[in-house]
Amino acid sequence: RKAGGWAAKLRGRVEVIGGDVVLRGGDLLLDNADCAEDFDVDGELCEPGTVMVLTEDGTLRASAGAYDPCVAGVLSGAGDYRPGIILDRSAPSARRRPLALLGKVFCKVDAGLQPIAVGDLLTTADLPGHAMKATDRDRAFGAVLGKALRPLGSGQDLIPVLVALQ
Repeated sequence: RKAGGWAAKLRGRVEVIGGDVVLRGGDLLLDNADCAEDFDVDGELCEPGTVMVLTEDGTLRASAGAYDPCVAGVLSGAGDYRPGIILDRSAPSARRRPLALLGKVFCKVDAGLQPIAVGDLLTTADLPGHAMKATDRDRAFGAVLGKALRPLGSGQDLIPVLVALQ
C-alpha cells in the first residue's frame, strides 16, 4: 500500500491499548522534516519561515531584535519542508500556527552583516522575523535557534536550518 508517496511494508503490528497506539516490531517513518507545536501568534499574520519569539502572555510574535533570548523557533512549512509531527493541534484558528521546535525547517535569514556558512550558529537578527549568524558568543547564550544547513554569502533568503534551541 502507498503511504506518503513511498511503498510501505508493515513489518510489525499496530495495537491500540487503552487509547495508546503501540507499534511493535517496526519503525514509524514520517516523510516530513520537523517536530512542530501549534501556538497562538500575536500581531501581523506571520508566514512560514519567520523566526518567532515568546511574548509575556505565552503567545508568539515575529522576532524584532538581535540575540533575543525569548527565541522560540521558526514557523514551519516554508520551502520544501512540512512538519512531520504537530503537537497541541486543536480546532483550526487563524491565530494558531505550527512552530518548528526541532528538526529541519526553511528559515528567513539575513546575511547582510556576516556571510552564513554551513554549521554556523544562528540567532535572531535586527531584521524582523529573520535569523543571522551568531558571532558574539556571550550574547548568543540562550538565544541560538539552530545551525545553518546551507550557506548564504549576502542578502536575505530562505535557507534550511536545523532547529536546536540553545
